[in-house]
Amino acid sequence: MMKTTNMTAAYALPSRKKKISLQEKNYETALTEAIDAAFAPLGPTITQLIYTYMEKTFKIKKQEIPNRAKEFTKAIEQIFGEGAKLIEIRIIEELHKRIQDFVHIPKKRKLEFTEYLNDLRAFLRVQKL
Repeated sequence: MMKTTNMTAAYALPSRKKKISLQEKNYETALTEAIDAAFAPLGPTITQLIYTYMEKTFKIKKQEIPNRAKEFTKAIEQIFGEGAKLIEIRIIEELHKRIQDFVHIPKKRKLEFTEYLNDLRAFLRVQKL
């Protein structure tokens, strides 16, 4: 007499990640690299401490910064005070090295870091790569 068993298999469906356009990927990569370059003069230990502090205190992981620019700006302003403006300018300089076609004209005659990032992201979205 043959015994039959009922076997069921469990299948895990792959999670569907949001598709990221090449332009969006360029923005994320460029911004992350620019931030790393802006922090580089502080040294690798201090840079890592900044990212760790940002993650623990402000709940912003390094890879989330491109999508949380406003929160990142507030975080570095709280960490560095008035010195944050120097870091923001350094990040903008580094971004300009990577994306030279972009020209930003401030709307309020005052350079706003988050406005710059928003305009850069919008510029990259309309680029044909």
